[in-house]
Amino acid sequence: MAFPTLTFAIFFSVVILLSWLLMPLPKYWKPFIITASLIFYGYADYRFVALLLFMVVANQFAAIRIYQVRHNHKKKTLTLATIITTDLLTLGVFKYFNFFIDSFNQLFGGFGGDSNLLALRIILPIGISFYTFQAISYVMDVYRERMLPAKFIDFAVLLTFFPHLVAGPIVRPSEFIPQLQSPRSPRDIPLSPALVLIAAGLIKKVVIADQLGRLSVDQVFGAPSAYSSWDILIAILAFGVQIYCDFSGYTDMAIGIAMLLGFRFPQNFDRPYRAASLQDFWRRWHMTLSRFLRDYLYVGLGGNQKGERRTAINLIATMTIGGFWHGASITFIVWGLLHGIGLAVERYLRMNIKFRLPNMLSIVATFVFVNLVWVFFRSETITDSLNMFVELATSFGEQTLTITPLLILLITLGLFGQYLPGRLTQRSNDLIGAIPVPLAAIGVGIAMALVMLLTSGNGVSPFIYFQF
Repeated sequence: MAFPTLTFAIFFSVVILLSWLLMPLPKYWKPFIITASLIFYGYADYRFVALLLFMVVANQFAAIRIYQVRHNHKKKTLTLATIITTDLLTLGVFKYFNFFIDSFNQLFGGFGGDSNLLALRIILPIGISFYTFQAISYVMDVYRERMLPAKFIDFAVLLTFFPHLVAGPIVRPSEFIPQLQSPRSPRDIPLSPALVLIAAGLIKKVVIADQLGRLSVDQVFGAPSAYSSWDILIAILAFGVQIYCDFSGYTDMAIGIAMLLGFRFPQNFDRPYRAASLQDFWRRWHMTLSRFLRDYLYVGLGGNQKGERRTAINLIATMTIGGFWHGASITFIVWGLLHGIGLAVERYLRMNIKFRLPNMLSIVATFVFVNLVWVFFRSETITDSLNMFVELATSFGEQTLTITPLLILLITLGLFGQYLPGRLTQRSNDLIGAIPVPLAAIGVGIAMALVMLLTSGNGVSPFIYFQF
């Protein structure tokens, strides 16, 4: 059930009305929102509701057990290892089983063997990567004694809460659960900012991201040999804008919808294409995933506390695993690996050679690197990625086929907000909070009208991150 659809609009209209009525009564509101979230999740495939409930029960049981044996380090660690293994095996079976079977068959066949292990073609549950990480962060925080185990119903709300269930943001338990325990009222909901975020997310997704895919990205990445170098260059740039507007558009809607239900989610994007380094980029792009990888993987590997060589290895390992988290494909692994190598090289230059480009050149260099590496993220295979680069380098004499004023306008609109001065951005946020609610509602209405106009007969393209 995607956000920019009539089905979701009807669903959410009912949910928001009942939520506001029940909000002063937590005893009734919590079971209601869990039920609504399970309906939302089960709409695509009801069979995966049982999987989600299993994750809730297993991780809550483990968190309680970790707390009960907190003074026995061996039992405490064994319980943590068991639940994390369970979580990762569940994720692995659904997301990576066929990848490993196919890889084994290809590898064995390459050595002249005769292997044909059966790939089961298991259906990937939407959002499993996100709620698996959400569950792991909960049991890890209990293990590290950063929090006590939550009530079962509170943890169930955290893990199933539909605004962030299928594509984040990945919310820390310490950010979400206290909000469940505080008195909440519909009168305290910031209606105007929530509605503006929803409208902005709809426009980013449907007006910019989907149209960039239709006008350039899908065509060029699908058959790069048919297009000129200029078409390919613009398509690479267009995909960088598309994935930003698609994912940040989803995040804007998720944050706005959560606001209307009385919750604050953490920021997930902060003008990533104005980053002056890769480290800066990952502080601005998918910020909740970045901090998860830092807090629960990079630090667990030793972080930067065990020497420069080990730090470089930790950076590369963390980003490679982060790439693999995105999908069961060698292209995602290469994408993460390249970012890890880039971060390690960048750190080496900063720490040992004291080499620094002027700020503007640093922004340009980071932007170019990030967008070129996106080619691996978008391509189906490594061969497809390499073909894109070959055609980019060798087809400058060909006639351009996809570059139009509308395409350039959409790319410009998608990048425009990235380079506004920080003070102007803050001022804009202050003004949004002062917008009258009826005017904000009109903005949502206009955004919905654009959705219907641009998607009539075609439907809304799935969010890119729904596949993860």
